[in-house]
Amino acid sequence: MTPVPPSRIAHTGSLSRRILLISAVWIGVLLLGGGIALDRTLTNLVTRNFDAQLSNLLNGMIASAEVGPDGEVFLNRPLGDQRLLEPNSGLYWQIRGDGHDDFPSRSLWDRTLNVRANHLDKDAHIYDSNQFPGEPLRVIERSIRLPGSDTLWWFSVAERRAELDDQIGRVRRILVRSFAVLGLGLLIMAMLQTWLGLGPLRGVRLAIQKMRSSGANRVTEPLPLEVQPLVEELNGLLAHTERQAEEARTHAGNLAHALKTPLTVVMNAATAKAPDLADTVIREAAVMRRQVDHHLARARAVGRRGAGQARSNVAESVEAVLRAVTVLYDQTRFDLDGKRDALVAIERQDLDEILGNLIENAAKYGGGSVFVTIDPTEERDWCEVWVEDDGMGIPAAERTRIFDRGARLDTSKPGTGLGLAIVRDVAEIYGGSVLLEESEDLGGLLVKLRLPRA
Repeated sequence: MTPVPPSRIAHTGSLSRRILLISAVWIGVLLLGGGIALDRTLTNLVTRNFDAQLSNLLNGMIASAEVGPDGEVFLNRPLGDQRLLEPNSGLYWQIRGDGHDDFPSRSLWDRTLNVRANHLDKDAHIYDSNQFPGEPLRVIERSIRLPGSDTLWWFSVAERRAELDDQIGRVRRILVRSFAVLGLGLLIMAMLQTWLGLGPLRGVRLAIQKMRSSGANRVTEPLPLEVQPLVEELNGLLAHTERQAEEARTHAGNLAHALKTPLTVVMNAATAKAPDLADTVIREAAVMRRQVDHHLARARAVGRRGAGQARSNVAESVEAVLRAVTVLYDQTRFDLDGKRDALVAIERQDLDEILGNLIENAAKYGGGSVFVTIDPTEERDWCEVWVEDDGMGIPAAERTRIFDRGARLDTSKPGTGLGLAIVRDVAEIYGGSVLLEESEDLGGLLVKLRLPRA
């Protein structure tokens, strides 16, 4: 398969851009929310301070107001703000009562404050007014009955909003500038944090690039704890790939070595025009076929092992094998016992091949009874499958040699001598093992197949 160029490999976007976008959105939301809250807080604070000054002036008016003998109201002392004496200064007061002339400050000159006299303000009432064209006002008023008078008097104080609006504007300009600087600083910090935080990933890329160019087979540079698991998995993958490559080279070398001798024999016989050339070719071809079958079985197991973590149900595999073997050995009695839910970390096809070889050998060389037990020991990390028969068994001295390729103790029955060799090799590829013992119940051979649990 042609490798895909790096520029054409699909990706899900840039981590840096994603982090910066999330940071920018979050910073914007926080600054906007914080800015609105702070703007309202400071605006209310400035407005309350402005209103407090108006309220103090109103209270001073009420405290100084008296009703004369003629029933008209007057102030027994002047109010302290000089602006009240300057026409159109922006600060005004006025006292109004039903049936009486308005009593205004000199600053009102020829103008009059429109008093909301359609309600009773026992407490001070503050509102904005646009009654003077081009001069928005902040007005506070209160209605009260003065001692010695039955008249309801409305005391009003008004001040031009220009100063209040100017203070609010200055506050908002300061907020906007401050939050702009703060937002820019936070974005710069997010950029630096992203650059520094993703630095170890760039280090991994450079380490892999260096490893590819220098011929190293591991990433050994020290990296942060968060990246170390990734590096360990990468090193594990490299080790796994290297192990598979080494196994492939070993298989190729073993196969070449195994085929070299039969080919040499055939070549010599053919060159010498030996009379038994046909028999020699048939015999050596059978040897070569056994070697090819054996190495193909190992290669398939190695390839499937590298495809991922496998899971197979042992009982399902045993039952499938028994259905096939029962057809060939219909005179043999097969029994199955043990845990039906046992799972092992091996591909189903390889498990079928292992169990098929073991059960078929038990039926072929047994006396008519085969007993399969699944997981009798119930170990935590391992699952065992026992295959027993009532045949002659294998002497203890021969139990190691029988695993050699082509080794057969009983040559009276057809076979290649590869069954147990394939079982051992495939089991070892998956980290398992095979052990031969004597069956206590049936008296024949007991094969203990040990495989890692899924």
